[in-house]
Amino acid sequence: MKAAILFETKQPLEIADVDVATPGAHEVLIRTVAVGVCRSDLHFVDGTYPHPLPAIPGHEAAGVVEAVGAEVRTVKPGDHVVTCLSAFCGHCEFCVTGRMFLCVSTDVRRGKGEAPRLRMANGDPVNQMLNLSAYAEMMLVHEHACVAIDRDMPLDRAALIGCAVTTGAGAVFNTTDVSPGETVCVVGCGGIGLAAVNAAKIAGAGKIIALDPVPEKRAIAEKLGATHTFDAMSETAVAEVVELTKGGVHHAIEAVGRPQSADTSVKVLRRGGTATILGMMPLNEKVGLSAMDLLSGKRLQGGIMGYNRFPVDIPRLVDFYQRGLLDLDTIIAERLPLAQINHAFDELRRGDATRSVITFS
Repeated sequence: MKAAILFETKQPLEIADVDVATPGAHEVLIRTVAVGVCRSDLHFVDGTYPHPLPAIPGHEAAGVVEAVGAEVRTVKPGDHVVTCLSAFCGHCEFCVTGRMFLCVSTDVRRGKGEAPRLRMANGDPVNQMLNLSAYAEMMLVHEHACVAIDRDMPLDRAALIGCAVTTGAGAVFNTTDVSPGETVCVVGCGGIGLAAVNAAKIAGAGKIIALDPVPEKRAIAEKLGATHTFDAMSETAVAEVVELTKGGVHHAIEAVGRPQSADTSVKVLRRGGTATILGMMPLNEKVGLSAMDLLSGKRLQGGIMGYNRFPVDIPRLVDFYQRGLLDLDTIIAERLPLAQINHAFDELRRGDATRSVITFS
């Protein structure tokens, strides 16, 4: 199969032939139909986050099941599926206490002594990234890294649910538990931020404020449900949000991955408000609350993958789309073939686009 391989950080991915193994007992072979180009992948490509190389990035995908291993019970050949990087083992402390998104068990990967899932044509192993490696014509994953969805759901839109929507909407529905009428501020209007804006509308939030330096992305946020938008780079943005909401918002959601954005998220909070950080910031950065923030009852939390229970959440999000509540069409900026993956990353670095989607024939 063809795949986009990262051989060296800060260098373009190379399209090459890769051999994929036969499904093991709990593994699923998926024909990739579409995969989103997410900033999380860019962090690995640019070397901000370490990963063994060579590797195939890509983690926001949808496709069709081609074959399954002997013990697989959750999906069958022909099923349309969305994949999710938060593969879960089902029996560790995090899984049995309902926090599957925190599972880091190695049970979902092939162990030492087993043949790797991916190899170069010359036999050299290729590292699987984030349990998926979706920038490839096929994916071989653990059965707990995918979920079957309604076959009427367009797969290029469904792919976005695998990360951007699960994370952004999950921040609203799961991590922050927005109540109807509460105010929400989303910092950053990429795929994740726009999904959070849309979810805040679905949740019945009152004022929904979106901050982004790009006017076109602010306009898209308004289409998806933002009641007010401001230039995130404006020196008066924080003051405008606080004044508009008469003291600050109940919930601030950071969807960029920059310390300045996290700082803004804390500053726009009202007393007792909660800031949720979704973006992947450089590993040496820190985010904190001042003594006065603590005395004001403000809270700061992470929101990894929207605290998802993806076998339940993803089909529900598909249903939201099919009922016209979740607008995925507006989030997609362009559809590209795998050969243009490096162009898609360049667009992501510029920060002007919302979401590019790689599609396979």
